[in-house]
Amino acid sequence: MISQLTERNTVKGWNCSMKDIHECLLASPTHNTIKLWGQHGTRSKAPSLKKVEAHGRLIFPAQANLRLCLLLTMVANQEIMDKDRLVTAIEQDMSDELNLKTRKYLRGDGANLETLRDKKLKGQLAVREKLYGQSAKAAAKAEKWLMPTEEGYLEPEGLEKTWMVKQESILREVDVISSRKPFDMILPELGPYNLEYASSGRYMLVGGRKGHLAMMDMMSMDLIKEFQVRETVRDVVFLHNEQFFAVAQKKYPYIYNRHGTEIHCLQEHGAPLKLQFLDKHFLLASVNKFAQLHYQDVSTGVIVANYRTGLGRTDVMRVNPYNAVIGLGHSGGKVTMWKPTSVKPLVTMLCHHGPVTAVAFHSGGQLMATAGMDRKIKLWDLRKFGVLNTYSGHAQTMDFSQKGLLAIGNGSRVQVWRDSGNQEYEKYMSHAMVKGYQIGKVSFRPYEDVLGIGHSMGISSILIPGSGEPNFDTWVANPYETTKQRREKEVHALLDKLQPETIMLEPSKIATVRPPRRKERPTKKETEEEMEAAVEAAKSITFKKKTKGRNKPSKRAAKKEEEVLKAKRPFLEQQMNNDKPLKKQRIVEAELPKALQRFSRKKAS
Repeated sequence: MISQLTERNTVKGWNCSMKDIHECLLASPTHNTIKLWGQHGTRSKAPSLKKVEAHGRLIFPAQANLRLCLLLTMVANQEIMDKDRLVTAIEQDMSDELNLKTRKYLRGDGANLETLRDKKLKGQLAVREKLYGQSAKAAAKAEKWLMPTEEGYLEPEGLEKTWMVKQESILREVDVISSRKPFDMILPELGPYNLEYASSGRYMLVGGRKGHLAMMDMMSMDLIKEFQVRETVRDVVFLHNEQFFAVAQKKYPYIYNRHGTEIHCLQEHGAPLKLQFLDKHFLLASVNKFAQLHYQDVSTGVIVANYRTGLGRTDVMRVNPYNAVIGLGHSGGKVTMWKPTSVKPLVTMLCHHGPVTAVAFHSGGQLMATAGMDRKIKLWDLRKFGVLNTYSGHAQTMDFSQKGLLAIGNGSRVQVWRDSGNQEYEKYMSHAMVKGYQIGKVSFRPYEDVLGIGHSMGISSILIPGSGEPNFDTWVANPYETTKQRREKEVHALLDKLQPETIMLEPSKIATVRPPRRKERPTKKETEEEMEAAVEAAKSITFKKKTKGRNKPSKRAAKKEEEVLKAKRPFLEQQMNNDKPLKKQRIVEAELPKALQRFSRKKAS
């Protein structure tokens, strides 16, 4: 019977059961005191029983009941054992999870060292395998602590297919915040619409074909600014942050701030069709209706490059996020890749037997998707510029997500493909718009499982589980950044701005030593020394003694002389090539007849 339970978990009474003592110890294991009454109702010397947590044991006075002492000891030991088991189970789970992540970073199976007989090689391989294991474990720990959130996904049950799951079914299962992200904004009078997300994924820029421009905060769903330019709008793009954006209008590109104030009019670009911004280089790239490609530095206002593509008008333009190379799709089925320091394209690929309608680059930079009027969608490996897979289908717009999902928009239907392994893409999700809507652009929202759709009747947004990166880096893109953080980031971005010369197909070659194109010519003294050494080596050759009559001194001298000449020959040939004049002498032309003199080369006066 428990008569009183104070704040320090003191149990007073007699006939205390094991359950009562157990509950008292569980309530607060650091301050447990049990006082006993005498058998005849008189209070005797009450023994104080306290749990010493540092040693994990109980200390009893001498007057304590032996049976009660044994019971309390058993309870305490059971508590300690349960805690040890719980800690062991948690550690085992963490170890299993870490081992699972470590396997992802290992370089295949380790070498079988037991079959090796060479002790030196066996020791070297053992050290190497140990280093591989340590690096893989460090990478797994970094992933566990720095990237604690895992991406979502759709998992089918039985014969169910993921592309059969509708948006209504997804909305019923997600949390309240995620259920607010999909929406349909019907704007039938000013479309079709283009849209663009900021690098942090927080802001969305919307541009209607008939001059409607708007910026929205997608976290609070607030309208920041909305205005009308009363001119055709072909494309919109954010600059280095959400404070400025560029708009491709009817005659020229314009730059506005977030309050709708016009900052610049870029008349040198002409009538633009598409815009792209290279954030690491602060370059605004545009292609106009005369197939001219312009690069302009928005930090200094200088036109960096202006090239004619020479392949006709195009409105298909994307930037590779890996190396900042611009990809253009042309009406002849070709895809060209450009950088601002090259007059000619870096790469020209014949991708389709018809006009190219859409181009998209994977964030890793090694995968490109193209679509053409020949009703083919192709995936290309940019490391060898070869086609990986070809699929039947048509696409007006395509976009890769941060996790590698490919969105394809055509007509009033959107499909999302996912890599099933070895660059084999298959259908992951499908969404049908209202019949009659024509999709103009699809764009994944960074760091969110959301796909934005710009169509002829407005803007829509749907949920695509597993499309966004769940762990954002605040030094790269921070959706929750303050005004002070934004200013600091802008200053650091300007200080770390890359020059246009750093744009190349393989950026890992930057800061490496270029191999010499041709071997440097040795000096005359070095050549003579090498020839003398070769002659001495030829003279010191000992010839095999042959039968009588074939081993005369004259024949042996002739053989030795032949070896010396053979050793000298490469050096003499090299000297003759070096002595040749670099420019050929002009041949004096003979006197030609009067009928042919007008075809002869005129002499410089």
